[in-house]
Amino acid sequence: MAQFIKIYEDNPNEAAIKKVVEVLRDGGLIIYPTDTVYGLGCDITNTRALERIAKIKGIKLEKANFSFICSDLSNLSDYVKQIDTSTFKILKRALPGPYTFILPGNNDLPKEFRKKKTVGIRVPDNRIVIDIVRMLGNPIVSTSIYDEDEVLEYSTDPELIFEKWQNLVDLVIDGGYGDNVPSTIIDLSGYEPEIVREGKGDIDII
Repeated sequence: MAQFIKIYEDNPNEAAIKKVVEVLRDGGLIIYPTDTVYGLGCDITNTRALERIAKIKGIKLEKANFSFICSDLSNLSDYVKQIDTSTFKILKRALPGPYTFILPGNNDLPKEFRKKKTVGIRVPDNRIVIDIVRMLGNPIVSTSIYDEDEVLEYSTDPELIFEKWQNLVDLVIDGGYGDNVPSTIIDLSGYEPEIVREGKGDIDII
């Protein structure tokens, strides 16, 4: 059964963050809060953990469209091809925030994603997940957790999330109630920005 840890966003407890990071380094799966909906994530460098998430989602790992959760834009060049100034300005304006940006991937992507031409990059405006990624030292791969009830679409109550997911993941963070509106997805891999999904983030940012 998964661990259930309460972490307060306005002052994340370092010992609790460390415990989450240890679970990730050990190949564990976590459910954590963001500035939009709760996410399911693992360490980007752990193949076994990536395969577990793909299995839960019922998809082949190489076909999965997972997002990379970064703590800031400083490591962008590890995964993304050189981007122009106007693209970088959009990222600087929008992040951290409720956006997923699709960018051209480079040749240094983890082997599981090397066939992909693009990657989704997220820098959520949420201190809990930012502190986790920073302490981990590399991004976590992430996907949203859906609710079977399509009226709800996303689970927002951490205790209900724990009830449902406790036998599938290794740790669930209670970071307070989540949102039920996902991130806005903007494709910046082409000549012009393209809105893929309108969510919480204001599209006027581009």
